[in-house]
Amino acid sequence: MTDSVPDQMPAATLRRAITLPLLVFYGLGVTIGAGIYVLVGATAAQAGIYAPTSFLLAALVMLFSACSFCELSGRYPQSAGEAAYVEAAFKRPPLTVITGGLMLLAGTVSASAIAVGCAGYVATLLPAPLWFIIVLTVVLSGVIAAWGILESVKFAAVFTLIEVLGLIIVVAAGLWHHPQVVHELPSVFPSPTDTPALVAVATTSLLAFFAFIGFDGMVNIIEETQNPARNMPLGIFITLTIATLLYFSVAAVAVLLLPLNELGASTAPISLLFERLTGISPLGITLIAIGATLNGVIIQSILASRIMYGMANVGRLPKVLATLNPRTRTPIIATCLVTGCTLIFALFFPIDILAQRTTQVVLAVFILINLSLLRIKWRGDPAPDGIFITPSIVPLIGLLTCVAMLAGPLLLST
Repeated sequence: MTDSVPDQMPAATLRRAITLPLLVFYGLGVTIGAGIYVLVGATAAQAGIYAPTSFLLAALVMLFSACSFCELSGRYPQSAGEAAYVEAAFKRPPLTVITGGLMLLAGTVSASAIAVGCAGYVATLLPAPLWFIIVLTVVLSGVIAAWGILESVKFAAVFTLIEVLGLIIVVAAGLWHHPQVVHELPSVFPSPTDTPALVAVATTSLLAFFAFIGFDGMVNIIEETQNPARNMPLGIFITLTIATLLYFSVAAVAVLLLPLNELGASTAPISLLFERLTGISPLGITLIAIGATLNGVIIQSILASRIMYGMANVGRLPKVLATLNPRTRTPIIATCLVTGCTLIFALFFPIDILAQRTTQVVLAVFILINLSLLRIKWRGDPAPDGIFITPSIVPLIGLLTCVAMLAGPLLLST
């Protein structure tokens, strides 16, 4: 009577292979992505010399929601975190599906937009049709994402290290060649009585906020993270701190050392800054940009597939999407579907317009997340021992700041 019964064998689970350093690299990869390589010029065009302050304001707004994510990830440590948190708070399946769908859409569209950007950089070096490079980029990213979580995160960590080093080199070159820039730093902060400057900073922070989107994706690999109750909050806060320091430093060096009109008009501001400061051919920074953008596609593919897997695993999407490859223990069908959708968006849809809406989509989800934690706290749900706990005032401020950022453009346009 020792015959084994397949049905009695334990179901495959996601592989807990991500340490704290790998989690931080993942967070930096999904947060930094390709955004800062483009947004420095755009923020300078709007806020001028005060662009660095816009990044600080965006980081401050992000901090409150980050605290909500840290506590909720400890209370409900599962993939498709945003959907799981809303489900736990409101018990409304349609709202849960909408939340997960919004994050899935944001992740897929973001991957598509970054893939197009990556193809644009590659096209400057490889004489091939753009559509072919897009297909190659998306398929390669999908293969790496399906390869295995440890392998793909290690691969992403290498690219993340390259793109972070690229930004550090730019800052170091600025300080080396123009050490006086340190003494000029106070000029990037507007006077409290300068209303037009303060309005410009507030408006530009909406754009800068996009550069910080991504840490929320870290909670979607919590089932693959070692010691998640400790490592997830640490990973989120370390990621946000490093990203803020990098963004502020790069933006400050850029606005203080380059003519603002030239910086604002550039489509490759980091490349321009790198070339001016070092005198080195922009080929180097182009290669770094390719690495940064390819890394962004890989990480967004992992993120979207984990959202799809998590929702399928709790019955909010077809169960087949929760199927794991027995060898790699990655959600292979979900990854293939995400890759296919990413390719369709990248080839046939106006990704630039959809990408502009990504910030609004994410802000809407953040509003739901902060509301969820407030409801859970006010309801008195007990929290597991040893997790990160934040005071109720924090999600309340997170809620109000996200509403303000979402409604700001509408109010300013009227």
